Amino acid sequence: MGIARSCLCACSTLALIAGGASAALAQEAEEPGQIPETAEGATQDGAVIIVTAQKREESIQDVPIAVTAISGEGLDDYKIETGGELLRAVPNVNFSKSNFSMYNFSIRGVGTKAISAASDPAVAISFNNTALARNRLFESEFYDMARIEVLRGPQGTLYGRNATAGVVNLIPALPTDELEGSVKGEVGSYSTRRLNGMLNVPLGDTFGVRVAGQWTKRDGFDYNTFTQKRVNGRDLWSTRAIAEWEPSDRFRANVIWQHFEEDDNRSRTGKQLCHTDPGPEMVGSVEITDPVLRGRMSQGCLPGSLYDDGAYGVPNGDSLVYLTVPTGISLGRSVLPDGTRGPPVYVTNSGDPYEGLTQSRDLREIATSYDPKFRAKNDVVQLNLEFEPSDGLTLVSQTTYSRDRYFSTQDYNRFVSAPLFNDSTQPLVTARGIPLDTETYPGPTPGGIFCDPQLGCSDRMVSADLSQSRNRQWSQEVRLQSDFDGPVNFNVGVNYLDFKTQDNYYVFNNMFTLIADWFYSGVPPFGHPASGQNALLPCELGAEDRECVYVDPNPIGSLNNQGHNYFLSQNGVRTKSWAAFGELYWNIADDVKLTLGVRYTRDKKVSDQIPSQLLLGGGTETDIPGGITGGRVNSGYPALPDIEQKWGEFTGRAVLDWQPDLAFTDDTLVYLSAARGYKGGGTNPPRVDFNPDVVQYQYLPQTFRPEYLNAFEIGVKNTFAGGRLTLNGAAFYYDYEDYQISQIVDRIAYNENFDATTWGLELEAAWRPSRNFRLDANLGYLQTKLADGAQSIDVMNRTQGNEDWMVLRPWLQVPSNCIAPTEFVERILAAQTGLEQLALSALCPGSNRIGNFNPDAPPGQLPYWAFFGFTYDPFAAYNPDTVGLNIEDGGSGAPNGGRGFYADLSGNELPNAPRWTMNLGAQYTFFLEDDDWELTFRGDYYRQAKSYARVYNTEYDRLKAWDNLNLAVTLERPESQLAFQLYVKNVFNDAPITDFFTNSDDTALTTNVFTLDPRIIGFSVTKGF
Repeated sequence: MGIARSCLCACSTLALIAGGASAALAQEAEEPGQIPETAEGATQDGAVIIVTAQKREESIQDVPIAVTAISGEGLDDYKIETGGELLRAVPNVNFSKSNFSMYNFSIRGVGTKAISAASDPAVAISFNNTALARNRLFESEFYDMARIEVLRGPQGTLYGRNATAGVVNLIPALPTDELEGSVKGEVGSYSTRRLNGMLNVPLGDTFGVRVAGQWTKRDGFDYNTFTQKRVNGRDLWSTRAIAEWEPSDRFRANVIWQHFEEDDNRSRTGKQLCHTDPGPEMVGSVEITDPVLRGRMSQGCLPGSLYDDGAYGVPNGDSLVYLTVPTGISLGRSVLPDGTRGPPVYVTNSGDPYEGLTQSRDLREIATSYDPKFRAKNDVVQLNLEFEPSDGLTLVSQTTYSRDRYFSTQDYNRFVSAPLFNDSTQPLVTARGIPLDTETYPGPTPGGIFCDPQLGCSDRMVSADLSQSRNRQWSQEVRLQSDFDGPVNFNVGVNYLDFKTQDNYYVFNNMFTLIADWFYSGVPPFGHPASGQNALLPCELGAEDRECVYVDPNPIGSLNNQGHNYFLSQNGVRTKSWAAFGELYWNIADDVKLTLGVRYTRDKKVSDQIPSQLLLGGGTETDIPGGITGGRVNSGYPALPDIEQKWGEFTGRAVLDWQPDLAFTDDTLVYLSAARGYKGGGTNPPRVDFNPDVVQYQYLPQTFRPEYLNAFEIGVKNTFAGGRLTLNGAAFYYDYEDYQISQIVDRIAYNENFDATTWGLELEAAWRPSRNFRLDANLGYLQTKLADGAQSIDVMNRTQGNEDWMVLRPWLQVPSNCIAPTEFVERILAAQTGLEQLALSALCPGSNRIGNFNPDAPPGQLPYWAFFGFTYDPFAAYNPDTVGLNIEDGGSGAPNGGRGFYADLSGNELPNAPRWTMNLGAQYTFFLEDDDWELTFRGDYYRQAKSYARVYNTEYDRLKAWDNLNLAVTLERPESQLAFQLYVKNVFNDAPITDFFTNSDDTALTTNVFTLDPRIIGFSVTKGF
């Protein structure tokens, strides 16, 4: 921060117009004269915060867990509107949007960095004590909440699977026995309009209904300079209805239905950054002047700090093979002014369509030809039954059904290319000078426009993606818990989960369709009426008489999912899980309690295996299916056998807590705990469906392992001065086994496992020295370290600085870059055979279809080993002393089959684990006109230290520290339940990079970045009755 900024923060806080409500503004037992609770576990003049962290109602100060509770009023005070903003209220919590339809909510460095459809979250997001495998925590806004509880640390007994990091429990407000309601209207920056309300109606002495709803609409936070429209807007609403029946003191029942819906132009990802990789000018002694040839030795984007000016570049278009292939699709020859035959005309001209293009440094400014579309629907229905068969025993049943639908499409890149296409209806002749009938056969690009069935018509490259998900969940839990007067109590139960999801991810590009139709399928066979013309010979759905690539003729939204002109990853997963659990609570003495818990979980996952088919053809009736494209079939997506996985795991906890009677505190709780958490493993999506007789590539594991977390914690909770001061702290150490992390390899989300250790400290404090004045703060310190020997291939730096090897782009169909010996590259370039591009591609594994450097390879391929005088097989065992030698035991191959050298990750920090997080707040209330009106100034200052986005901890991975300041002024008349509020969120209008995602090799390794919402100035009016 600059001096002015630092002064503003300090003055705002010290002058008591900065700071915020404490993270413990939660449900309370009302007593006359109480002062509102202000921190986790606070007690104020006898008022006690009640939570259900252990699935029973308890004072938060008596719960031996690091838990923070935020009431509905506290959410409004903090201006926490979505789950992504909870990090401002809880120490050692981090949150960011991630790629596709995912987000990463992490607690104490443990989050969800695996993006496979078969992966599970590390933080259990629960609705009224039931974990929801898929939820709208990021998109939906909070309204009419009783409280939100955030439990830190593994909750392996009562919450079970997928709670290795902790739990976020969203608890809605239930019906009360009073007729009451409220309405709140809000306006703000970006034409924000927000409305929410609640109505509670008791119907007799035993029945009540509570209905609540919320609606938000605003313009986009981002500006598209190409379409000159604002995007990333909101148009969403939600409603909740609860009916509760309590016919007797021993039986209670309620039914909850909640619906969420959104239909707008929300952007799933932010700006796309790139340090342009121009490719080498020299390889050894050979100078490279051909930009297309240099592009074969460029990975598109280089690693480098995302905070440098150079990060706002664009990819080297010559590295994108799908852009260079159309430069070889001939339309014919031009006609010179004198009527004679001119030079050839191709669909596109050679040259980088991104050359000279740079991006604005404003992270909220993009340039795309395709505006986003976003739709989501979510329903949750829950039935809760409680029966007390006898004094001290309660039988609880929770039945929950959830259904979620998601559709999000947007431009794949956040920048546009120059116009590409040549006019295929211009006067053209054949190589022999025969005029082409361009009126009858207009060719692929009439008027310099190409029309794609999914993306429409354009004069330039257009690319978009679509993330689509449909899932449903059934869960049932039954618990029997005791509340005896004696020293021993218990909580036992069983749990069942049935979750089914279908996640589809598409990438569309009009160049894919152009190549499918006019490169692989568009050449009419000899004797066809259109021979010699620019005519299309369509590839028919289901036809396999010749090798071609089928193009889906349907628009986005009604695809037949049979096309090979787009990338499609289909991931269906069915998870069934059951568990039995129990906890024993033994009061060894009046001030000492022992908690012992154990849970056995049995998980079963069945995952579809449907390989992708981008630009693949087969022609099964031909001699060599896929001999041209490398595929098996022309259309459709043949499935491989499902993969079934099963795990049976024990988790649990042991806690010893002590409540000593100390002279200097009102109440103190000291606890020591050991806990174990577990999160299931899963499958890596299947890769490209190559015909192995044509294309071979390195084996990758089909599955990844579960995660396990052994946690040790000591904590203390203190209350002083009749509840006016609270001070709570915790220290923890984690032994983490098989942390799951993804990166894109061969067009799939490939998941790896890493061991790590973490430890840290947490403090939460609140002080209410007077009726008017409140201070609160939380502080988190975190250290994380990957285990010795951890290693992984960094797709951004495959050579790891080894100058004897260099990165190459393979041929069109092979998705990932490779490394090859620099010496071989130099020899190929020096030979000047005209085969340089093909030969360089053949150095990459999987490129044998276009030639081979292995004399033992099957015949029928170009013998590059004979042309260039060396042999090479990247799949052979790597030995740096025998690279290229044709010796008796076989020459050396490439490290890791050409994928690259391992990066040593020993001691590196876990991603998204800032060392420091803190929130500091202050609030002052003026009581006006005999306490009839209250004028409150408040704010909240949050800061987190730097962290890394990936495990490699390079300069490219570094995320700078960032901070956030919110201010509010509220004028309230409690007697009339009337309040006016003026607020400013993100006062400094910062746009920090909170996380990023590295895209695939064959899309140039661009980087999708994510940031905060901009500064919002708003005004609201609330009226209750």
